[in-house]
Amino acid sequence: MDNLPDNQLIQLSVEGRSEAFNTLVIRYQDRLVHSLTQALGSRDDALEIAQQAFVSAWRRLDSFRQDAAFYSWLYRIAMNAAISRKRQQRLPTTSLDSYVAASGHTPVDVNSDTNPERRLVSEERVQLVQTALMKLPEEFRQPLVLKEIDGFSYDDIAKILDIPIGTVRSRIFRARRELTEQLKRILPK
Repeated sequence: MDNLPDNQLIQLSVEGRSEAFNTLVIRYQDRLVHSLTQALGSRDDALEIAQQAFVSAWRRLDSFRQDAAFYSWLYRIAMNAAISRKRQQRLPTTSLDSYVAASGHTPVDVNSDTNPERRLVSEERVQLVQTALMKLPEEFRQPLVLKEIDGFSYDDIAKILDIPIGTVRSRIFRARRELTEQLKRILPK
């Protein structure tokens, strides 16, 4: 079944062959979890939302329109679930400094590396970029992540988010501009 195209696997799944849907899960689970991790900032949340998305897709598979890409449809289900979860949670965050102040313990990196200073600088930059990305409003962050991290085309992003392609282009432009401004303020020169 691994060599069958998505549309054939979907048809077999609708007919009750669960191994066909298992093939779709295996085909797309890593990509979906990666995308959700980038969008949500948490791998644990991404895993949970991905699982919900696959269950929901299985239940609604007979409503899938074959004119769209399966992954785009699945991604949209997942992002809708993620948005719903974020609305429900809205938990306050805690800074590392407040953790250190409250616990009296400073986290220590026990990994050894041939050049720990370089690794630390690289990790700090990645963290700064991720932090800046998470500060973007969701309406701008989503299309930017889909374009720059997941590699979707503007047309695919428009379908996934159910917005006009001009809106996709505008939001990506604004997201890039805002991200650049944030990074100019926080990255060392």
